[in-house]
Amino acid sequence: MNSAFDPGCRRCPRLAGFLDAVKRQQAHYFCKPVPPFGDPRARLLIVGLAPGMHGANRTGRPFTGDFAGILLYETLHKLGLATAPVSVSSDDGLVLYGARITNAVKCLPPENKPLPEEVRNCNEYLFEELAQSPHARVILALGTVAHAAVLRACGRRPSQLRFAHGAAYALGERRTLVDSYHCSRYNTQTRRLTTAMFENVVERAAELAA
Repeated sequence: MNSAFDPGCRRCPRLAGFLDAVKRQQAHYFCKPVPPFGDPRARLLIVGLAPGMHGANRTGRPFTGDFAGILLYETLHKLGLATAPVSVSSDDGLVLYGARITNAVKCLPPENKPLPEEVRNCNEYLFEELAQSPHARVILALGTVAHAAVLRACGRRPSQLRFAHGAAYALGERRTLVDSYHCSRYNTQTRRLTTAMFENVVERAAELAA
């Protein structure tokens, strides 16, 4: 594979079939692999899990139009990394400065749970994305799946470095992995992840990237 993204990828039969089924029910939804979004020369790369049904899968932009994106874009705007605090559509004019957002899995998975094989299939895209992003010095992983995907893309075994909110690990090539709980509705409503916790870890990642 020589590209960091394939808009027509159908390597995972389960995901491809699910996207087709959703498209039949929601004809105006994006329902394709969701491309990365943001500054191509960003020093901070944020890696999420996968597109949400009514968020990125609908709009075609990571974390746009769903609950998880509310805290993420508010935080990026507060830190001067986004031109607006709210991301509602792929053509709303929002711009990221020094930051880029992608997902460990580019296609919507049923129940938001990709299978291990699907994560592995998509990991080749993340590998290429990192290879083509020499300016990305800090990778912020949102959740354990993203954490493991980043390690695999960097040639490390996921068991080598355990996920922990706020942890920072040197990956070599002057890169650092920073972990955060995912900014999902479940994590924020259960207070596993508070606004302050998330702002602190994103701010730290941005400072390390700078």
